[in-house]
Formats: sequence, structure tokens, C-alpha cells
Amino acid sequence: MKSKLVLFVLFVTTLSLSAQWQPVGDKLKTRWASEIDVNNVLPEYPRPIMERTEWLNLNGLWNYAILPVGKQKPGSFDGEILVPFAIESSLSGVQKRVGKDNELWYQREFTVPSKWKNNIILLHFGAVDWKADVWVNDVKVGHHTGGYTPFSFDITPALTSGKNTIVVKVWDPTDQGYQPRGKQVNKPEGIWYTPVTGIWQTVWIEPVPQNYIKNIKITPDIDVNTLTIEAVASIASTANRVEVKVLEGTHVIAKGQSINNLPVEVLMPQNARLWSPGDPFLYDLEITLSDGSKQLDEVKSYAAMRKYSTKRDDNGIVRLQLNNKDLFHFGPLDQGWWPDGLYTAPTDEALEYDVVKTKDFGFNMIRKHVKVEPARWYTHC
Repeated sequence: MKSKLVLFVLFVTTLSLSAQWQPVGDKLKTRWASEIDVNNVLPEYPRPIMERTEWLNLNGLWNYAILPVGKQKPGSFDGEILVPFAIESSLSGVQKRVGKDNELWYQREFTVPSKWKNNIILLHFGAVDWKADVWVNDVKVGHHTGGYTPFSFDITPALTSGKNTIVVKVWDPTDQGYQPRGKQVNKPEGIWYTPVTGIWQTVWIEPVPQNYIKNIKITPDIDVNTLTIEAVASIASTANRVEVKVLEGTHVIAKGQSINNLPVEVLMPQNARLWSPGDPFLYDLEITLSDGSKQLDEVKSYAAMRKYSTKRDDNGIVRLQLNNKDLFHFGPLDQGWWPDGLYTAPTDEALEYDVVKTKDFGFNMIRKHVKVEPARWYTHC
């Protein structure tokens, strides 16, 4: 009887959350809008080029308020917004304008898993348009300007045991400011589109050790058959050792290691599979950072063995080349807008569908127009 009661409570809670959010407005909706789960919004790991096992997705229902510029943190909120959909979008459940004279405030609670104790906790934002200030438990942890780029803060000193509160303040003047804004205007018409204000990519936290892999750069060279991986550690030390394994399926086909913060050069097999639009093959990578024999951090990644270059043909015309062969680029100008989510695709399936369908139409490229997409879009490409 007790188990049935628990299931009933969970069922009622889920219904309650769903009842609090619905797409709003009478504009066109994609078929994926009905598949959104407010308890599990865009649940896929948001940075597949450098993926860790442990992480916590903070997407979902947040409190929001719109206040005049310069006001203090709100004491009460206007309602709930579904993150990471911009407030002007249907999928936010709000569909309101903010404008240059107002600021958009967000607030939600979260709990850090107890097993992450003794780790640094990083708070990540995929993208926030345009100017963002962030507090955790009333401690300002950082500030970021720029509507398209990811940013992170070490929030460890601000955390407490139990529930923590995150607050985000956003200001975005759209076409009444000087910042890059792409196709956004306050009066959309013709080729000009609706403003996008606030959080529009995944928000998430992850634990990392004191010395961790902060960034990676992967460079293939098909002419000498190598893959060079530069792993940047948060603490530069001569004791740092980086090891890279290259996998094809479940099999390790090549590996290499380096010390003293130098890049790792991996010699690939002679029959390495080259990436192309017709055969977009990716090798999986496992990258570990160690201090002597002690492993500190590990991330999963991927790499394509490919080369892009230019070369003059017999008539002196510069040709684009892929893997040392001429490739005529043929594709659309893709502006990356969704009728229901604006900058944000309703689901990862929708994001991938857009790429796959472009290829199905016979194109071999996508020209992304005045927008930087979420990291997963590039992985799908």
C-alpha cells in the first residue's frame, strides 16, 4: 500500500508541474513542443567535446521577474519560466518582452549531491543573452557579457549544505544597444526576428578535482597521420601527465601520453578513416590527467581525421579542399531560429533533425548565419 501511495504522489506532482507550464501564444509550434518534459528539459550532456560522468542539469522551471533597470533583487516573482527557453518564446511559458529599460531576474534552488564533497563545483551556462550577473546564496560569483558564448564560475566558496539558491540578472537592449544581436529587433518583420533575452542554453553544474582538465584542443593532420591533443590543466605543473586513448567502437586503436604540459601526439593507424560529409566518422577519445601515477581527472571527447585547405587549380582559381580533394560547397544559409523556441530547439532530437534533413536534401554544408549554436549542434554536424 505504501508503494502505491508513493507512486500516486509522484504522479500527482508530475501532473502539477505540467499544469504550471504550457507553450503560450497562437504562433506555429513544432511537433517536438508536445514532447517537452518540464522535469527533464534538454537532458543530454551539453558539452560533448569534453564530457564528464558526473553532472547535474539545472534546466526546468525557475522563478522569474521583470523589473526596471537598477532595482534590487525581487522579493517576489511574477511566475515561472521554463529554462533554457528565452522569455519571448512560446516554450518559455511566458512570452513577454523585456526591453532596454528593464532587467530579467531568475531564481531557483538546487542541492549539490553529497558524493561531490571535497570537489570544486563549477556552474556552467551554455549562453545567456546578453549581460548576466550571477549570485549563489546572495554571494556574487561572477559576471558575463556576450549573448552567444558559454561561461562558467567556481561557486564552491558560496555553497552551503542542503539547499542552495541561484539568482541570475539579465539585461539585453536588443537593437537599442551596440552588442552583436544577429537578426533580433524589437519590431520584427521581413528578415528580422523576435528578440531573445536571457538564458537560452542549458544551465548545469559539475564537480571537478583541484587540478582538472580545463580545456582541450584537438588537431588532426592527415598528411602525417597524427592526432594532436592539447589538454590545458587548471594548475600547470611539471608533474602533470596527460594520456590519450583513441577508440573505434570499443577498441583502443591508438594512444599516446605527454608530460610537462606538452601536447600529446598520437600516431594513427595507416588506414585511419577520414571524415567527410558522405562519411562523417568520429573517433572517440578518452583523455586523462594524472599526477605521476595518481589519476586526477578524465574526460571523453571525439575527433575527426580531416583536413580543410585551399589550392589553386590549373586555371589559377582558388578551390576549397577537403582531405586534399576539391569539394564544392553546396548548402543553405541557416539562421537557427525555431518558431516556438526562438534560439533554442525544443529537444535534442529536433536539433539533430534539422542537420540530418539538411543533408537529406542533398546539401554538404550549412552556413550558420549570425548565430553560435549549442555545442551539441556541432557534434550532430
